[in-house]
Amino acid sequence: MNTQQLQQRCRAFAHASETLHPHPGNILEYAVGGKKFAYFKTSEPEKWRFSLRVAPDLFLGLTAMPGVKPARYMGRFHWVTIVDVCSFPPEWLAELLAWSYQKARSGLSKAELASLDGKAA
Repeated sequence: MNTQQLQQRCRAFAHASETLHPHPGNILEYAVGGKKFAYFKTSEPEKWRFSLRVAPDLFLGLTAMPGVKPARYMGRFHWVTIVDVCSFPPEWLAELLAWSYQKARSGLSKAELASLDGKAA
């Protein structure tokens, strides 16, 4: 899976928003209801490195893999950075991304979820 395909997957989640944060952040962020579930770094030397939240029981195993490291400033919350998404198994990446999205969505209140789904709270 390349970065463009991964961006399309992020956009395809229900109610996902995409926000480009310019300098000094230089981050392309994906969120649901204001809760971030993934982001790309958009500047050199880390351009197109991809970060997402993972289950705590997977964090150590993933960060032991070549090309995967704890996400800067977010590692303590079980976020990892994948240096080159093209070299990461695409099925596993899709599974991790879906988990990260669901984790962000589960952090929303019932009222926020109802608002997203267009229902009265």
